[in-house]
Amino acid sequence: MSDRVIVTCALNGVLTDPQTHPVPVTPEEMARESRRAAEAGASVIHLHVREQNSGRFPSWDPELAADIVDAIREACPDIVINLTTGVPSEDDDVVQMPLRMLEEVEPEMAALNAGSLNYLGQTSDGSWKWPPMLFSNSVSKVERFLETMDAHGIHPECECFDTGILRSLSLYEDNGLLERPYSVSLVQGVQSGMPARPDLLPILIDEMPDGVPWQSIVIGRDEIWDIHRLTAERGGHLRTGIEDTFYLPGGEKVSGNGPLIEAIVEVAREVGREPATPAEARQILDLDDSASDP
Repeated sequence: MSDRVIVTCALNGVLTDPQTHPVPVTPEEMARESRRAAEAGASVIHLHVREQNSGRFPSWDPELAADIVDAIREACPDIVINLTTGVPSEDDDVVQMPLRMLEEVEPEMAALNAGSLNYLGQTSDGSWKWPPMLFSNSVSKVERFLETMDAHGIHPECECFDTGILRSLSLYEDNGLLERPYSVSLVQGVQSGMPARPDLLPILIDEMPDGVPWQSIVIGRDEIWDIHRLTAERGGHLRTGIEDTFYLPGGEKVSGNGPLIEAIVEVAREVGREPATPAEARQILDLDDSASDP
C-alpha cells in the first residue's frame, strides 16, 4: 500500500488563538471542520480539547472530550481519532489529567511526546513569544502514558522534536518500554527543535526505527510545502491543519482546515500517491478495530 498516504488533519492545536485565527473550539465547530477535512481526503483527525469560554486554553475534561469525539464520529463515522496528551509538567496531578481523558475516551490513537525539549519561541526583536518552558517528558512519564495506551488499545504516535528524541525510540524498544505497533512523527519548524529544512529529512529517515509508519509535522509558512512533498516522495505520511499553519502553498491565508487538506492531497497526487481511506489507514497503522467503536 505504498501508494496510499495517510492524511492527518491537525484540527486546532493548543497555542492558536480562536479570537484571531479560524480555530474550531466547540463540539459543533470541531465536527464541522472534521467533516470538511474528511471530505477533502483526511483519514485521521488530531485534536486538542479547549475550554469552552474563551477557547484560548486547553481542557482535560473527559466529558467534554467525549462530547467532542462523539460529535466528530457522528459527522464522519469512519474517521480515526487521535487525541493529544501533551502536558509540560511532571507533577502527578497534572499528568493524571490527560491519562484520565485517555481512559475515558479510548481514542484509536494518541500523540505521545517521546522526550523533553526546551520549548522556546522568539520574536524578531529577540523577545520571548511566551515564557521559556521545559517541556518535560522523562522516561518514567513516557512509560506511564505507554502503559495507559497499551491497557486501552490506543496506538502511540511518538512525536519527536529533535534527533535525540527520535534516536531514543530504538532505545525504548530495546528496553521493552515501547512495543509495536506505533508510529513516528517528525516535528519540524519549532524554533528550539528540528528546523523545517528539506536537507534534514533524509538524515531523520536514516535515524528512524526500521519499518515504522512515519509522518512529517511541519510548522511554518512557505517552507513547509517542500518538506511535505519530499515526505510524500520518501514514503512518509502527511499532516497539516490550523495547528501547523495558516497559509496555503501560494501564500493565501486559510479560513479553515478544508483548504489545507485539499492542498496537501494535491501534493501527494503530484508524486503519484493517493490519500488512504480510514480503513486503509487502520490497516497501515495496524490499529485495533475495537477501539474505533463509539
